[in-house]
Amino acid sequence: MAEIKWTVEGRRFRNAEEYQSALRDKKLIDTITGSLDLDNPKDIERLYVELKNGKYTFESIVGRQFDDNIYELYQRIKREEREREAEKAARKERRKQRTQRVKNASRSSGQQDKAQGRARLEDFDKDMQRQIVAVLKKKEQKRKMLIAGCLFMCIVSFGYLGAYYQVSAKSAREFEELAALKEAGAQYRGSTEVKIHLTDDTVETPDILPEYTLVHQKNQRLIGWVKIDDTIVDYPVMQTVNNEYYLDHNFNQEEDRNGCIFMDYQCDVIRGCDNIILYGHHMKSGKMFGTLNKYSKESYYEEHPVIQFDTIYEKGTYQVMYVFRSKVYSEEDVTFKYYQFINAASEKEFNSAMNEMAALSLYDTGVTASYGDQLLTLSTCDYQENKGRFVVVAKKIS
Repeated sequence: MAEIKWTVEGRRFRNAEEYQSALRDKKLIDTITGSLDLDNPKDIERLYVELKNGKYTFESIVGRQFDDNIYELYQRIKREEREREAEKAARKERRKQRTQRVKNASRSSGQQDKAQGRARLEDFDKDMQRQIVAVLKKKEQKRKMLIAGCLFMCIVSFGYLGAYYQVSAKSAREFEELAALKEAGAQYRGSTEVKIHLTDDTVETPDILPEYTLVHQKNQRLIGWVKIDDTIVDYPVMQTVNNEYYLDHNFNQEEDRNGCIFMDYQCDVIRGCDNIILYGHHMKSGKMFGTLNKYSKESYYEEHPVIQFDTIYEKGTYQVMYVFRSKVYSEEDVTFKYYQFINAASEKEFNSAMNEMAALSLYDTGVTASYGDQLLTLSTCDYQENKGRFVVVAKKIS
């Protein structure tokens, strides 16, 4: 068996240029970590700040994966610190409340007995005292259990609702700020030159569109913006080296169950591909792609036939073509898997994919595509079946 060439950190590269880029990244990583203790939170925090401020520049997926790993490690450390502080504060508050309740109960009981002339335990004989104490203990135990159960349910319920609406409100504000920043960026006259998604220096990186320059400076994983007029869909689109990170991280790289709209890591907006795939959660609040399944009704499609998707380098308008339900299949299943259709090897393969999607489509839009057309696919969860997906496919028209 021939020896595998151009392999770094378990990743195989297609050519010598990519391999040399990966080697340079590995050498840089070894230099960075050589003076650090990755078990020391302070070292991790310092490295995180240096990476965020752009002190180090990576050229390949080896470096970008290291960048992502440091972000994840830093977020985990901060989350654990917050949890420890919250637990400490909660224990202190519980002790304070218990002490106050005992004082209040003792003071209230004495005052009421004296004012109302109630009988005291000492007024009865010893046998009656024991019976009264036994009955009171049982009632007190039941009362405490009931109160504890109700209190626990209330805390859990209100805590969940409070956290959910707080996160939702914060997320909405952040997206509004990003949208405003995008509008302001149209007047921006600065210049940045940041090469991303490239390991081949023979491919020239286009200039970033003015409206996305300021947003891109906040997070260089920004790859575009998707918008459907008269809907909640108006979001930045992110891309990283996998399809997992932005499932539970927001634009600011904080943990967030809403996640972000993100592009499949295999898509390349610079070299180009036949089908750009965007993923987003189907949130019950309607956020992200939570309203995408409204396209199941043809009347909704007729009111929203166009999707605006800009990459940070080029504007684009897309006409909705197919709407269908699918699922994530196992590797053994021999069937059409829309999420694997990114580049067609030939015109025959392209036409085959079009026929598969047309057969699945819930209705006929009258829109078709030919080999060479660029497609946009929006994908979200569909809860009608296990691992279900709801998919909208559009064709670029301008």
